[in-house]
Amino acid sequence: MRPAFEVADVLKRHWPVVLNDKHFNSWQIRTLGAIMRCRTAALGGHKDICSNCGNSRISYNSCRNRHCPKCQGKNRENWIENRENDLLPVPYFHVVFTLHDILNQLVLFKPKAVYNSLFDAAWNTIKVFANDPKHLGAQTGMIAVLHTWGQNLSLHPHLHCIVPGGGLSDAGFWKYARNNGKYLFPVKAMSMVFRAKYAAALRMKIPDIDKKFMHSLFDQQWVVYAKRPFGNPHQIIEYLGRYTHKIAISNHRILNIDQHCVTFYYKDYRKGAKKLEMTLPIDEFIRRFAMHILPKAFVRIRHYGILSSSTKHLKIPHIKQLLDYLESPFEKYFKTDIFNSNYCPNCKTESMITVEIFHKRGPPDVLKSTINSNHFILS
Repeated sequence: MRPAFEVADVLKRHWPVVLNDKHFNSWQIRTLGAIMRCRTAALGGHKDICSNCGNSRISYNSCRNRHCPKCQGKNRENWIENRENDLLPVPYFHVVFTLHDILNQLVLFKPKAVYNSLFDAAWNTIKVFANDPKHLGAQTGMIAVLHTWGQNLSLHPHLHCIVPGGGLSDAGFWKYARNNGKYLFPVKAMSMVFRAKYAAALRMKIPDIDKKFMHSLFDQQWVVYAKRPFGNPHQIIEYLGRYTHKIAISNHRILNIDQHCVTFYYKDYRKGAKKLEMTLPIDEFIRRFAMHILPKAFVRIRHYGILSSSTKHLKIPHIKQLLDYLESPFEKYFKTDIFNSNYCPNCKTESMITVEIFHKRGPPDVLKSTINSNHFILS
């Protein structure tokens, strides 16, 4: 069902707020502009007519921006379908690496360095424990997805990772983690290693960073969370679909928009995921949303070790053979309502054909001039 309010509605009604805010860089303004124009005549479209009943329909093009609330369903399904054959018939763990909020201010100025350091530190932490014979003594893998937000749109960078409960030994055999893959690594020890690995990675990426600030990282308690193994491959598919193409806020969470404020609901996990409402001034809502626009071309889903793109085509078939795994098609566990352009809602047949195409318009002059201005792009 179509939501009553959308992020695009906020931007359309209050676009001058974006243009007049000097805190937004040109990449953020371009992204917000794409979201505002998504599925409108500004991006072009086409007219379809049903060859069966004559029903006509006009459809406008999507912006396809990865931060757009309306463009993630199809991308999510395609990504899941392309990854189904990469799943191993072994237990998987859900591991979450969270940055301490002492780094939030640095995120605003050096997001690429801070986020890349998070990926590096998480994978290096997993490798330390996987390579240690006391814990596993084998090469493992990881799929990591970056989220930068909390439920209330605050800055809360963390990685959602899935890690197989085992790995390939030096001899080429599959070796399960403890208790036949039911236990990964001790989270308290992982937290301490993660903190040290992150400090080292950040120092490499920002050599001139303040030494007192770096020392302060070790005064904080860092958190690594590891959830018990998934029950079956279908649950892994559901997990991937839930997290890979998620954005800061979905349109369905917006409850109201007026001249001054936006009201939305969020879950307070400190209170048992209780649903609460929050009302923010328009400029604050847009500012919080814009904080989660990633730097241009930044890769937010990454694969490591035996699951990396450079080795998985060799190692995954080998592991499946070791485990005597017979290929079988996965059922579609995660389902979304994907728009079918050929489907006629009137006669319920797939008989719609395109008879006219509307070309894309250029961006509004005010947006064009802003994009070409001297706003900096975050590195």
